[in-house]
Amino acid sequence: MKQKPKPRIALLRERAGLTQLELSRLVGVTESTIQNWESGRTGTDHIERIIRFCKALDCKVEDLIEYVNEPLEEPVAKPSSINEIHQILGTEAAASTINSESEVTQKRQATSS
Repeated sequence: MKQKPKPRIALLRERAGLTQLELSRLVGVTESTIQNWESGRTGTDHIERIIRFCKALDCKVEDLIEYVNEPLEEPVAKPSSINEIHQILGTEAAASTINSESEVTQKRQATSS
């Protein structure tokens, strides 16, 4: 005879002194999801699979998943000048910026002489 699973979530939740709403917030699901799990309407198939994993691998639920820090993205080097930005983008403004900078430098030199 095949056994039907009977969830013990309600019993454990009540022992912990939590309402369905409080448990739902802690778990990150809706209150109706908790209600469905407690009544056995949904969710028990996932729990049963996890239990079978643990039995097959002779481990605890906590052993099934390892939490690791996500790698940080590599910082992108910032361009040092507007000219470098134009060069990176491949825009024509790069040449005009160089010419403008040269003209300003030449005017300064002429004025100071």
